[in-house]
Amino acid sequence: MTSVVTPPNKTSVMAALEPEPKRTTPTRAFFSRVLRSKVNIACLVVLGILIVVAVGAPWIAPYDPNAQDLMNAFAAPFSDGHVLGTDQLGRDILSRLIWASQVSLIAPVIAVSVASVIGIPLGLLAGYLGGRFDWIAGRIADAFIALPSLILALAIIAIFGPGLVNAMLAVGIAMSPALFRVVRGSTLSVREETYIDASRIVGGSTWRILFAHVLPNVRSPLLVMLSIMLSLCLLAEAGLSFLGLGVQPPTASWGSMLRAAFDNRFQGPMMIIPPGIAITMTILALNMLGDGIRDAVGAQRGRS
Repeated sequence: MTSVVTPPNKTSVMAALEPEPKRTTPTRAFFSRVLRSKVNIACLVVLGILIVVAVGAPWIAPYDPNAQDLMNAFAAPFSDGHVLGTDQLGRDILSRLIWASQVSLIAPVIAVSVASVIGIPLGLLAGYLGGRFDWIAGRIADAFIALPSLILALAIIAIFGPGLVNAMLAVGIAMSPALFRVVRGSTLSVREETYIDASRIVGGSTWRILFAHVLPNVRSPLLVMLSIMLSLCLLAEAGLSFLGLGVQPPTASWGSMLRAAFDNRFQGPMMIIPPGIAITMTILALNMLGDGIRDAVGAQRGRS
């Protein structure tokens, strides 16, 4: 008895030849949701332009930012080759604005790095271990949160002296309790998961569990908090430089440029506009990007 061999269907052959679709990881899905919004893309473009300007400042700036020309002080915009005019010392405002973007990038990174080094490990330990360590760390964080961050930063600067690094170290220390609270709260909801118990049963160390299993699962609210902290640290740096406690002359900073514009507001009323717009646009981009990340986190939780 002969068996009849049925020829394969064309549809099944084509389906077999097609490559398997790539699995969408949670991280890839998260960034896909972030980039789906035009507002988020616009914010990333603004921040990307800022990074390009800061990195390329030696080649983009038309003049030396510290070169003085007292005979050409308070020059109007678009006069004598100065697009944004000159300040009280005859220095080109556009060149100083471009060079000051480096400070605006470095300062928040320093402060957020300090806050992360202090707040993230302590928040993970407090949320995971609980007990007496959680109580002591929580009370210390409450004591720091009760103090205004700017006042605490001023007290630290009074001890170590003014300067960009000291100012940002002070801001980072002042903001670390808020980051501690966010990480601790997220860790409390993660530590009861089954995979944490399984990792503990197989002999995983505390630090391995925290950084290999807990931290990846609290990164979404952590990203939101870090994006907001970047804008707050930028604003704090501008405020401290405005008071003369941040970047020291003759280094350009948006905050120090605002101070110079304030002191000479009658002779050069247009000096306040460029640094004011730069600070506003950067903080607005960071805050709106933080809102977009928060919405993406909420959509991810809703689907899960």
